[in-house]
Amino acid sequence: MYDYLIVGAGLFGSVCAYELNKKGKTCLVVDKRSHIGGNIYTQQIEGINVHTYGAHIFHTSDKEIWDYVNQFAEFNNYINSPVARYKNELYNLPFNMNTFTKLWNDVFTPQDAQNRIEQEKSAYKIENPQNLEEQAISLVGKTIFEKLVKEYTEKQWGKKCCDLPAFIIKRLPVRFTFDNNYFNDRYQGIPIGGYTQIIEKMLEKADVKLNCDFIANKNTLAKLAKTIIYTGAIDQYFDYCFGALEYRSVRFETEVLNTDNFQGNAVVNYTSHEQPYTRIIEHKHFEFGKQPKTVISKEYSSAWHVGDEPYYPVNDDKNNALYQKYAQLAVKTPNVIFGGRLGKYKYYDMHTVIREALNLVKTLED
Repeated sequence: MYDYLIVGAGLFGSVCAYELNKKGKTCLVVDKRSHIGGNIYTQQIEGINVHTYGAHIFHTSDKEIWDYVNQFAEFNNYINSPVARYKNELYNLPFNMNTFTKLWNDVFTPQDAQNRIEQEKSAYKIENPQNLEEQAISLVGKTIFEKLVKEYTEKQWGKKCCDLPAFIIKRLPVRFTFDNNYFNDRYQGIPIGGYTQIIEKMLEKADVKLNCDFIANKNTLAKLAKTIIYTGAIDQYFDYCFGALEYRSVRFETEVLNTDNFQGNAVVNYTSHEQPYTRIIEHKHFEFGKQPKTVISKEYSSAWHVGDEPYYPVNDDKNNALYQKYAQLAVKTPNVIFGGRLGKYKYYDMHTVIREALNLVKTLED
């Protein structure tokens, strides 16, 4: 019998396995997919490390976490500087002076930009935003909202901005400097050689079983270990007894192109309805690749149904209340620990996943 059965070979489960093995515990890690790594899995195509489930850029201001992840791979100095395309116009993201000086031909200084944004905001006199559209305009004005927020957000959520709740956009990052670095974190980069190698090293001393659906074989698998760490969807574990939690899903169209440079940047967002996809990722630019060909992935946001791959939790009041019902059930379930993005019904960045997993292992008895 194993000490721990870890359901899910993604980042959370793999950190748990690595740390528990260091404490002398035996771990069996199962995953219904045919590969380890969860959504940070990378595979080589044409010598390029392709982020199979969407772009993953590691960033953190926590030096302990940065040092931790660097023991498994060497990271490069990639800085995330996405570009937005609105029809036939290109803008830098996040919203900064490069963006503003291109949006308005009479804006040259930070004060000019602040004045223009405040002028647009004041024209609408929105004191109590009732929906996402009003919330966004009250934060950045009409021009930025219409070109860089409105249609992109509608593609992401599958609804008009005036029909989306205001809380989705609590703030929009506005910088009055010429700085295209998307993240404010102290440490940032991409592992040279991709993310899969990190998970391989974390799981070296664990037994791993792939193509293994825990839910379909729950009774049999549960007997193999004293304790289960479950990183799958919490509502699925309980057979959706209170109903299904909502997610947004993403569909990827990945193709090899016979050119060495398709768009000149790793991430280009498409912020108008003219394109059905939300963005195009050109994977080679994450590692400054010089390969003769390139690989791109178009991302399409889509509605989620039970059985689809869940990506982004819809953390509105209704779903958060539903999650609390499942969380209360989870507390009463002996010898099962729920963790990770799906187990906690919460969107996590990678550094937060690692911190959560490390904190969990610390609480487990030796």
